[in-house]
Amino acid sequence: METSHVYPGAHTLNAYIAIKDCHKAIEFYKKAFGAIEKGILLHPDGKVAHAEITIEGSLLMLSEENSDWGNLSPKTIGGNPLTFGLYVKDVDAVFQKAVDAGASVKMPLKDEFYGDRTGQVEDPFGYKWMIATHKEYVSFEEMQKKFDEMVQ
Repeated sequence: METSHVYPGAHTLNAYIAIKDCHKAIEFYKKAFGAIEKGILLHPDGKVAHAEITIEGSLLMLSEENSDWGNLSPKTIGGNPLTFGLYVKDVDAVFQKAVDAGASVKMPLKDEFYGDRTGQVEDPFGYKWMIATHKEYVSFEEMQKKFDEMVQ
């Protein structure tokens, strides 16, 4: 039997994030986004060496931050340029669950010109999440027209 070049359950591109207090982060992602824990490898001191969860069928890999490897969390470096884009069936419900679980609102929910109902939260570990439900298809041409009107 031939094995795939892609790890089972993974896509060709997957995020691997460094977290300060990985155990708490996994519990947050379960509460906020319905994450399913696939497995955890622990260091002898109990810290997470590697963990895998799935959110809406997509793999997210996590590990405790480790300065020796250059893996620092957003909390340690004082910011984060990354935003996760998460499509869900009911953005209003998932957005509220994330806030109830401890996320802070960065952009309130609203219907956007590009066809999504979307809002942004930041989780307690410094990662931003753009949560959305796609409502209608809008071509790039139409998006550009709407964007031009919006910014003028």
